Amino acid sequence: MLNTDMNLEKRIIDSIRDIPDFPKPGIVFKDITPLLKDVHLSAEITDAFAKQWLSQNIDVIVGIESRGFIWGNSLAQKMGLPFVPVRKKGKLPADTFSYEYDLEYGSAEVELHKDAIIKGHKVLIHDDLLATGGTAVAAAELIKLAGGEIAGFSFLVELSFLDGVKFLKNYSNNIHSLVSY
Repeated sequence: MLNTDMNLEKRIIDSIRDIPDFPKPGIVFKDITPLLKDVHLSAEITDAFAKQWLSQNIDVIVGIESRGFIWGNSLAQKMGLPFVPVRKKGKLPADTFSYEYDLEYGSAEVELHKDAIIKGHKVLIHDDLLATGGTAVAAAELIKLAGGEIAGFSFLVELSFLDGVKFLKNYSNNIHSLVSY
């Protein structure tokens, strides 16, 4: 899944900080907020995502709340594509599709506006981090409910030891992350 410039990969890894025992004991949270303070690195990250996806046949980019909005929207702008948010239940104002799923530390429900995806559109799903794959699978199920097709998945970070990628392959083999742990 990893396919990026080694220098960029190292700079991303060096900038991400580990927060032990967050949000609960035993979890080491990968905090991407230091990346956001470096405007040049953040722009290079957007460029790396665009390089990966520009040649693909994508109609719309879906970003998963909330950190998937950061580079998902930047990528959509760079590629000249619409950006659509997948949000937690109760956060979208119009009619929605809803999907409930289990997380590595609880359960959640996400929603997508019913009019956000045109039937047959090829959709790139973007999030900051792939762990067990639950949230990305939920987004894929929402895209299917809306009549869209999954063009691929895009992540800043993949926690490969959790093997979330195996669940995403049910939707697309086009899965890309800039760094992997």
